[in-house]
Amino acid sequence: MITVWGRATSSNVQAVMWCLAELGLEPVRHDAGHVHGGLDTPDFLAMNPNGTIPVLRDGTGDAIWETGAILRYLAARYGDAHFWPADPAARAQVDKWAEWAKINVVTGFVRPVFWRVAKTAPADRDPVAIAAALRALDRFLAVAEDRLAAHDFLAGESFTPADIQFGHVLWRYYDIDIPRGDFPAIRRYYERLAARPAYRAHVMIPYDSLAPGAA
Repeated sequence: MITVWGRATSSNVQAVMWCLAELGLEPVRHDAGHVHGGLDTPDFLAMNPNGTIPVLRDGTGDAIWETGAILRYLAARYGDAHFWPADPAARAQVDKWAEWAKINVVTGFVRPVFWRVAKTAPADRDPVAIAAALRALDRFLAVAEDRLAAHDFLAGESFTPADIQFGHVLWRYYDIDIPRGDFPAIRRYYERLAARPAYRAHVMIPYDSLAPGAA
């Protein structure tokens, strides 16, 4: 049995749950973090001394934390050659784009943009900082735009963990009230992701509970 610890509204947890669903796996998920708490308990810290989510345990194996590490584990253990190639050179291309998405797009969007819009009261938002963050983000989205104009998916012609690392934040990117650049290839790609049942089930989740003052 695969067990996941983390709340459904965490974007990192969403990436893991989306991956599991794409692989046809049905984990047990325990709410943890934010309003659910539990990240500072001795039992949780024994699994992840950082006190962060997600955490995954496959059967009686050691706990795995860090979203990228979890995705690579699931891909290597349960994915086919299209999802996670056996050839090291081909696999490195997938891993390259997955790391690029995490380091540049996810990091450039979640805290500097999404948190300042969805998790901050309107009177406390910093429009100058948001605008600067969007300009920085657009530089990397332009890279993805060129890539997706030439390929069906971020790492090539097959759906891979790179698409999970990049695509799991796109629903929030297109849902929140921000000015967006002209990236038609990314928009078409996002619409194809949004048609996937696993994406709708685990990524397109309301985030109202994250807003300031939410119960």
